[in-house]
Amino acid sequence: MNQRPILVTGAHRTGTTWVGKMLTADEDTAYVSEPLNVLHRPGVFRAPVRHWYTYINKENEAEYLPAFNELLDFDYHLWDEIRAVRSRKDFLRMGRDFHIFYVGSLHGQRALIKDPFAVFSLPWFAERLNCQVVVTVRHPAGFAGSLKRLNWSFDFHDLLDQPLLMRDHLEPYRADMQSVAADDVIGQAALLWTMIYRVVHSTRERLPSIRVVRHEDLSLDPLAGYRQLYGELGLNITARVEQTILNSSSSENPAQLSKNKTHSVKLDSRANMDNWKKHLS
Repeated sequence: MNQRPILVTGAHRTGTTWVGKMLTADEDTAYVSEPLNVLHRPGVFRAPVRHWYTYINKENEAEYLPAFNELLDFDYHLWDEIRAVRSRKDFLRMGRDFHIFYVGSLHGQRALIKDPFAVFSLPWFAERLNCQVVVTVRHPAGFAGSLKRLNWSFDFHDLLDQPLLMRDHLEPYRADMQSVAADDVIGQAALLWTMIYRVVHSTRERLPSIRVVRHEDLSLDPLAGYRQLYGELGLNITARVEQTILNSSSSENPAQLSKNKTHSVKLDSRANMDNWKKHLS
């Protein structure tokens, strides 16, 4: 049985949550959400994360490798989490995450890390953690339209303040990042999309086993797309899994998510494809 961990990444708002949830619809994988989110829970991941899209390579891995090894072993840090609980929402998250880690450890599940903020660190996850990597990509207009609808701006200082990331990948974009306006969500989206997927493209030239899946292809034919992914990742697609996939993408679901449910995975996948035309017009 394939026990390699799986990483699902790509720019945020490109379907990483949907793909991650559908790939953990079987009983052999455990869904672990965004350890590299700067707001991650300490029970899940003990290392501090200071920047969105934190870059990890062999030069700074000592800060993160022990915490990732613990995560992949489903070692939940209950007392760290208890000390960090500040609200009912935190308490409920603690219960959810503890259950995921407990079941994952008890049944020997494969860890699936869903984390868009790992995308610049693809080589490290593939080579150091032996992850099978799936990268989601969305039409750039769809990406920009989603960010505009949510009014999600991006502070490029999170990238500019990472010397290793700038040196290895993003130095050619320094002037663009420094000049884009703080309120120009569309301009920010265009620049971020370009940088992320140029890095993905160059990484795939060296590591061709990285899988790139188009959000639009999965939206048009979810069952066929996920059957292929399940096969490539060595996962077992059952009738129950297929029904979960169909339920998540049914035409009976909303065509667009409400702004307070940005991580829901129940959506009319076909209708959602063209929403960007309304938001960018």
